Amino acid sequence: MGPEQVLDVGRDALWLAVLLAAPLLLSALAIGLLIGIFQAATQIQEMTLSFIPKLIALVAALFIAGPWMLQVAISFARRLYGDIPGLLG
Repeated sequence: MGPEQVLDVGRDALWLAVLLAAPLLLSALAIGLLIGIFQAATQIQEMTLSFIPKLIALVAALFIAGPWMLQVAISFARRLYGDIPGLLG
């Protein structure tokens, strides 16, 4: 297993992490932005106001994107397991 193969597997793993985190992070970002605009418009400066809506958005994002996230992770693991003989030489 050469350095190029190690870098390829590492790059693919990092890309997988970005893909799996994106739906959750984007939903939390969108809800946080909406709550921030609402707080600025109404001048309500309560720090805990955004916690429950973000939590609900994360749960909804997990229900919606969860099967896709699981499929992506399983296909990556299967590809890695299938590549083991080639990686070992």
